[in-house]
Amino acid sequence: MTEISNVARLSEPLKFAYWVPNVSGGLVVSTIEQRTGWDFDYNKKLARIAENSGFEYALTQTRYAASYGADKQHEATSFSLALLAATERLKVIAAVHPGMWHPGVLAKYIITADHISNGRAAVNIVSGWLKNEFTNFGLEWLEHDERYVRTEEFINVLRGLWTEQGYSQGGKYYNITDFTLNPAPVDVPGRAHPEIFFGGNSTAAQATAGRVADWYFSNGKDLEGFKENIAGVVAAAGETNRGSEGALAAPRFGLNGFVIARDSEKEARDTLREIVEKAHKPAVQGFRDAVQEAGASTKDGKGMWADSTFEDLVQYNDGFKTQLIGTPEQIAERIVEYKKIGVNLFLTGYLHFQEEIAAFGQDILPIVRELEADLARKNGIELDLSSTPVAESVAV
Repeated sequence: MTEISNVARLSEPLKFAYWVPNVSGGLVVSTIEQRTGWDFDYNKKLARIAENSGFEYALTQTRYAASYGADKQHEATSFSLALLAATERLKVIAAVHPGMWHPGVLAKYIITADHISNGRAAVNIVSGWLKNEFTNFGLEWLEHDERYVRTEEFINVLRGLWTEQGYSQGGKYYNITDFTLNPAPVDVPGRAHPEIFFGGNSTAAQATAGRVADWYFSNGKDLEGFKENIAGVVAAAGETNRGSEGALAAPRFGLNGFVIARDSEKEARDTLREIVEKAHKPAVQGFRDAVQEAGASTKDGKGMWADSTFEDLVQYNDGFKTQLIGTPEQIAERIVEYKKIGVNLFLTGYLHFQEEIAAFGQDILPIVRELEADLARKNGIELDLSSTPVAESVAV
């Protein structure tokens, strides 16, 4: 049994998000059938299914140049705004690159999206790994750790402009002088400002998340691997006294996982095997060649995709590593094991998004809630479901 970490929040129910398929080709680089569309009509229906299935968040991917077999992409911030306008409760996270956005412009954009959606806009800050996206646009390409220096300044500008009047900040990459954005973001109880997600597996990424991010996102990891990431983030947060009175709240943790839920474990494993056997090998290998630099370029050789196999990269964010594969009961049990080590949110992907997100809400989420309640009670507390959306029966 997994030992319960001191950062695990047993009274708080897990949150669930899904990858918005705003890029063509689905979420696996394989010729297996994927009943998933990248167009807006498909995604509008998907977002409504998700919010009625107990999902609280959706993450819109950012990509400009074709990669990992996806030859078409919709821009993330505009797509996110459209999804916010098409839903009532779902929080939509737009992924953005520092170096392609000025943080002041993004801060203003997100405030507007926040008012349109009544306080449901969020951002995921992506430091960037695809060099050609920057250099072919004529933008400066920074080496690995320097990208995180810029990212940290970028996040500080966002938070400062969202929370202060007459904000100023001097830095290596951004200089803000006595600037006020009006209106401010929507005043949402329990939320200081639009949530700032941030991802990366490297030591530099963990340190940046620990100092400034509200949420730390990771590619797929097994239990021991994600324990290591959490420890790195927690150590950096402790150095700045996050979580203490008057300081920035302690970071929370999100983990990527590709869900293959079937009636039997064998059927689920057979599906995984078929995905890998039908992998688009040139596309996966091309992606592998591009991303191996991300880990190799770090000072200690740690980073996203540094230890990923060919099979791992068929799901381009290492989603198979999390092993959310099996029957609904097995997947729910696996999810709660991750909660014990400190995971607060699962970012999920699927072969057939609309059908499988509805099935997740109907078949897996109720078991997760039962297991969470049992875990809390065994540790002398109660699971607080008062503000958690309840999955409904969804027709697809």
